[in-house]
Amino acid sequence: MGFEYRADELWCDDVPLEVLAERYGTPAYVYSERALLTRFLRLDAALAHLPHRICYAVKTNSNLAILGALARAGASFDIVSGGELHRLQRLAVDPARIVFAGVGKTAGEMRAALRAGVGMFNVESRAEARLLAQVAAAEGVRARVALRVNPEVDAGAHRYIATGTAAEKFGIPIAEALDACDEMAALPTLALRGLHAHVGSQILDVQVHAEVARRLGSLIEELRTRAHTIETLNVGGGLGIRYRDETEPSPEAFAAAVTDVARTLRVELIVEPGRSLVGPAGVLLCRVLYCKPTAGKVFVVVDAGMNDLLRPSLYGAYHEILPVRRHADRTPVQTDLVGPLCESGDFLARDRALATVNAGEVLAVLGAGAYGFAMSSNYNSRPRAAEILVRGPDAALVRQRESLDDLVHGERDWPPAVP
Repeated sequence: MGFEYRADELWCDDVPLEVLAERYGTPAYVYSERALLTRFLRLDAALAHLPHRICYAVKTNSNLAILGALARAGASFDIVSGGELHRLQRLAVDPARIVFAGVGKTAGEMRAALRAGVGMFNVESRAEARLLAQVAAAEGVRARVALRVNPEVDAGAHRYIATGTAAEKFGIPIAEALDACDEMAALPTLALRGLHAHVGSQILDVQVHAEVARRLGSLIEELRTRAHTIETLNVGGGLGIRYRDETEPSPEAFAAAVTDVARTLRVELIVEPGRSLVGPAGVLLCRVLYCKPTAGKVFVVVDAGMNDLLRPSLYGAYHEILPVRRHADRTPVQTDLVGPLCESGDFLARDRALATVNAGEVLAVLGAGAYGFAMSSNYNSRPRAAEILVRGPDAALVRQRESLDDLVHGERDWPPAVP
């Protein structure tokens, strides 16, 4: 599903990737709508026995075509900025299906979200709750909120993507949660209706989510004894995927891990998947520029770098790399696959046994649908890549490659040059 070899050509659904590389150029992100929706619908079916909402984490991949496909399939959305709200407004998504999370919401973003009518705010601190109450009062509305609790559950993730322990910036410490809820409920323009936690990303053990659900469930029971009306339990997202040899948790296993708590408490279960839906549904295509043999390895220089896919440089992340056209007679060689940027950290793979390649050939970096284009930049004044969506036998350019003029849009010299 999504990406597979047919004979010796790598295809996305019913389109050869080599055709897309020739048609649209490289670097380019290619997404399989079929893979994306299959993953969403399987999770939805696994949770069908419970009142639930699947709020796709927009930060993982915010292309309008990805958001539109998920909206038509019935997804709700988890946003963390006013810009992400704007994207969903462009698609006329029902604002009641939007949950506004994020640790640093501004008053302006709050105001825009209240005017749009978003369904809920995930509040991260007492200070944020007070500001939201003030903004809501000025707008003459009451904001529906959930408190983000830091449940002190270690998800075992890379330290940059761990969010559930006291060392991180997110949420209210669990020991303070009851008092914080009392304080929020006393603010007349806030309606406390839920609890939220998100403990990290690339989580491979569903018992992490089970423990989060249990700890939040105990808080909900206590809050109800204090006459709080708690209607939602949001256990976050973070389900991991296979990048190398990981065992990917199934949607059914995840659902089983959180079902008992949600059913016992009779709450609506909210989940916030991102990577687990769109990660395996995307690849980054790049073209080989040069091959530079050394004594111990070969440096293969491609036209995509850390500005296009930051994860290997930032996290040391592993992405499988395949030739778009494979050759059975080629033997693996020890390779560093590197980009064109002036940085020693500009690489897509290090010390990897990859089949010999030649200049001009196209490679596919797998598992790049999440946190790929979304984290890309114009570093070294490089235009950002094109994005392509494949739907069965059809493909469409869903984001044009940036031009050189795009790089300087909005800039000006000062003082102006003298003619």
